[in-house]
Amino acid sequence: MYYLAIDIGASSGRHILGEYKEGKLTLKEIYRFSNGAVKRGGKLVWDVEELFKNIVAGLKECGNLGVVPYSVGIDTWGVDYALLDGDGKLISEVFSYRDDRTSVSMLEAEKVVPFKKLYEITGIQRAQYNTVYQLYADKISGKLQKAETMLSIPDYLHYLLSGVKKNEYTHASTSGLLDAKTGDWSWELIDALGYPRKIFGKLYKPGEVVGNLKEDIAKEVGFNTKVVFPPSHDTASAVMAVPAIKGQPLYISSGTWSLLGTELSAPITNEEAYKFNATNEGGYAGTIRFLRNITGMWTIQSVKKELGGKYSYDDLMNLAIECKSTGSIVNLNDDRFLAPDSMIEAIKGYCAEYGLVVPQTVGEIMDVIYRSLASIYAETIKMTETVTGKTFEVLNIVGGGSKDGYLNKLTKEYTGKRVLAGPTEGTAVGNLLAQIISAGEIKDLPEARMVVKNSFAVIEI
Repeated sequence: MYYLAIDIGASSGRHILGEYKEGKLTLKEIYRFSNGAVKRGGKLVWDVEELFKNIVAGLKECGNLGVVPYSVGIDTWGVDYALLDGDGKLISEVFSYRDDRTSVSMLEAEKVVPFKKLYEITGIQRAQYNTVYQLYADKISGKLQKAETMLSIPDYLHYLLSGVKKNEYTHASTSGLLDAKTGDWSWELIDALGYPRKIFGKLYKPGEVVGNLKEDIAKEVGFNTKVVFPPSHDTASAVMAVPAIKGQPLYISSGTWSLLGTELSAPITNEEAYKFNATNEGGYAGTIRFLRNITGMWTIQSVKKELGGKYSYDDLMNLAIECKSTGSIVNLNDDRFLAPDSMIEAIKGYCAEYGLVVPQTVGEIMDVIYRSLASIYAETIKMTETVTGKTFEVLNIVGGGSKDGYLNKLTKEYTGKRVLAGPTEGTAVGNLLAQIISAGEIKDLPEARMVVKNSFAVIEI
């Protein structure tokens, strides 16, 4: 049977048609579109109307190919959401997590509930873009008083497809408002922060059916199909696609962000995890994704864009390989790299501020980025092993960033681990696997990971 994964990242989206046959999954990209936060009224927001137009356009491509997928599911980045009124309409723009409105609201929210208390309950790392702080900005502005429903970005897009409002668990787990131990909304936090309970809907697990395409959508695309929740947080889908390997998986989901961590059966919210600023997010089948968010390919994407497309990604990589290294290592998780006007100047400014050699050429800038990424990977793995009490032999990199051979080489060098790269379409693969399990063609997560192992090339670096 055929299934359709709509995988939307912060810079692009794609429709991946998956066919599951005789224990193997094959993929075909049938539609791709660009994405990115846009500035409106001085604020960074998502053009959700344009996103949905592209979703429908990709569905039409299925019809053009004469393929009716058994089901369709959407995954996106985490934390962002839409607020709806009583008629199911947006009450405002849908903000991007990179907007600076939370720089104040985070501090205000933590006056009410200190971060240590937040962490004890949620196990979610401190980051100014977390939903918990975005909602406080909406409270301050008065928007929250008008809201009847909160839907994450993928929940909202599923709603536009099906007409059904439902909240999916893995995406909600990124919000900083779930109780890590119960896996449900923390009403204690919600009440303490003054958020209206009514906007937080029942949580549904990945694999559950949302509904069918609305009549008008079905008519437009030429067929009807089920809408099924994948793990709608893209990292949760990507982690499903970590191939079956001996021992517990240590992974990097490498894209705009690098999400580095492991899979646990229960959250860790102790003092060590708190100091490490680790996050405990929900995964498929009740698993916990114990990880750190690391600024990833965003830095390279930003430099490429800043240089006006003069260089391809391979060009930038080769310039880094060919240059003489400055030896400078920067903390790419510093807030200055979240949404700078100039990534190049932000890197130079950091080096100057901390007494490091300031890179001058494009190659030197790229060398700093590459080595800084590999360095933070190594530090994060050491802390992950300390906090979990486990030692990992193998690091599996999935997602688009796994195609960067030089970064993979440096990662092996800096971490000292066996490094496996692939599958590159990890997020779409996990999205599809959840749908296939929902359809009853695959039994469970362990079997799904064997399907990944049997279906896709994984390269040892």
